[in-house]
Formats: sequence, structure tokens, C-alpha cells
Amino acid sequence: MNARTKGQIHIIGAGLLGTSIGLSLRNLNVDVSLEDSSPAVQSLAIDFGAGRNIAPEDKVSLVVVCVPPDVSAKTIISALDRFPEAIVTDVASVKAAILDEVSSSAADSSRYVGSHPMAGREKGGALSGRPDLFVGRPWVITVEESTQDNAVNVVESLALDLGATTLRLSAKEHDRAVALISHTPQVISSLLASRLVEADDFDLALAGQGVRDTTRIAASDPKLWLQILSMNSQQLLPVLKEFQEELAEVVSALENVHGSGSLAKIGNALERGNQGIARLPGKHGTRNTAYSQVVVMIDDKPGELARLFTEVGAAQVNIEDIKLDHATGAQVGLVELSVIPAAEEKLIATLRTNGWKLAG
Repeated sequence: MNARTKGQIHIIGAGLLGTSIGLSLRNLNVDVSLEDSSPAVQSLAIDFGAGRNIAPEDKVSLVVVCVPPDVSAKTIISALDRFPEAIVTDVASVKAAILDEVSSSAADSSRYVGSHPMAGREKGGALSGRPDLFVGRPWVITVEESTQDNAVNVVESLALDLGATTLRLSAKEHDRAVALISHTPQVISSLLASRLVEADDFDLALAGQGVRDTTRIAASDPKLWLQILSMNSQQLLPVLKEFQEELAEVVSALENVHGSGSLAKIGNALERGNQGIARLPGKHGTRNTAYSQVVVMIDDKPGELARLFTEVGAAQVNIEDIKLDHATGAQVGLVELSVIPAAEEKLIATLRTNGWKLAG
């Protein structure tokens, strides 16, 4: 595959995103140089194969700033000055505050294009870097009136080379969107997970996929999220206040559960949740489809999951989605296979014929 990205790419910040971008571009034989405020982190990312040290004679065409949000604007301004011929982008998850600071500086902000790959992992650092981190993920490119068209095209080419799907928004539109679909879930997940700190061990022994699903992102870096939430507080607050009001209504209904209209309020909240989840894009970007779920019990040993998929594939049954869980206190795994309703009967027959145990 020929890369759309041309020239030398310089990455500032060799954490998860910076290393992942470098690894992916190196797979395309793009010339990548790296720098990080930590010499040890920089050396680690280079040893990992994400790029090389920058040289004085290098001619950089694109700078990708991958540093924490609270120092992104300062780093962008410095990059615009250090590399006067280069386009500069960043991957911070907040855009408007950074754009305002860059635009109010003496730097040539027309060469700056904010961007944000909607990809990541709960754990950061160079060792968590993956060249396929951005494949199939949305990558927002923020476009303002002062932005050079060529600069936007360069950043868009980068995102496409990394396997992402691009979306153009203004910085304000981006911040409003992520407040709802990223920042609010982080707050709610963290608050819910905090209820587990003082929980009884016997209660935690009952933990299933529900609590694990809703608290998964609570494992994210608190220092990074403190920056993100504070920088996007104006967009985040209205969403959290609406959530607060709806939660208070449910709490009030539960306090008077036998009162007139209480059950209707609770039911309405649950139904609106159904309506909301149905609007999320599913497979291939289409609306979520109502799938049938079949739960298979497998032994917790090497090769069992591969054998399951091989036998399902041989039966020409297409798996639309999958969830994997472990049964508490038992050496078995629970694999939830989602298929279109028309394929459910065939899937069950195939599994039973091949000796698999079904749960439920």
C-alpha cells in the first residue's frame, strides 16, 4: 500500500497515541522522527520501532503533537516556530481551548489543524502502542475559516493512512459532541466504580458483565482526565446537569415507588435508554440491529475459543458481535455470540451437534 502521507513526519510525545501513529506510519515506510520530554520514553518508543531521533538537517513536512491537553497549545506554538515549513496537528481530546490559545499567539495558526482520533486504551504509554489502534475509528479534523485547505488535506491523508474514517467539524462542534459521547461516560463510569471501593467482598464476588461493562473506562488515567474535564467544562456541564436532573427524578420515584406515576417515571427512563442505545451506530456504521444472543460455555484453556469460531464458521453462520466473560469461581468462560435472528436456530443446532454446552 502506498502512503498518502508524504515527506518526514515528526511526532512530539511518545505515549500511546504518538507511538501508535509512529508504528502505523513505519509499516507504510513513512519516515518518522520522535521526541519526548522524557529521554527514557523517547528511547523506548524508538526501540519499539515507532521512529528515529530527529536530526538537525531534517526537513519536516508534518508535526503531530501527542502531549497532554494542558501543554498541547504551548507545544503546538513551539512547533509552528521550530518548523516554519511544516503543517502542525495535535491529537488532544479538547479542541476549542487549544485553538483559542494558538490563535491568540504570534504563531502562524493557518498551518495548524486540530484533530482528534476517537481511539485509545485504558492503559497508556509507549508499550501499549499498536499500529492498528486507529483502524475503523473516527478521526475528527477541526476546520476553521482561517485554516489552509492544503493543511486540512495533509492531516486528512494522515488519518486515512492510519485506517481511520475522517469527519470534519469545527472545534466547538467537536467539544460539544465529545462532552456527550466521551466525557460524560467517563465521569459516570468513574463515579459508579467508586461505589466499589467500600463494597463487601461477598458483593464483589457476584460481579458480572453488567458492572464490568459500565465501569471499564474507569481504569483510565485520572491525571489525564482531570485535564480533559476541566478544559471542556463549559460543554460538559449542561450534559451532566441534565443527567443529574433525570437521576434525581428516578431517585424520587423510587423513594415513593407506590405513589401515583412513580413506576411510569422509572419505566420512561428505562424506555428512553432503549431508544438512545438503538441510535448508536452499529456494524458498518448502520443503526444497531436487534440481534439474538447465544451464550456458550467453554473450558478456560488454550485453543477452545479458536475451535469454537472455526466450527461456527464452517457452518456458514456469521457472528455479528461477541462478548467474553469468565464464570466466577469456575474454570470456564462464557462467550456471548450475537447473530441475526434468522441464524439463531442454525447456530444452536451447530453448537449442540459439536458438543458445546449452552448457558440459559
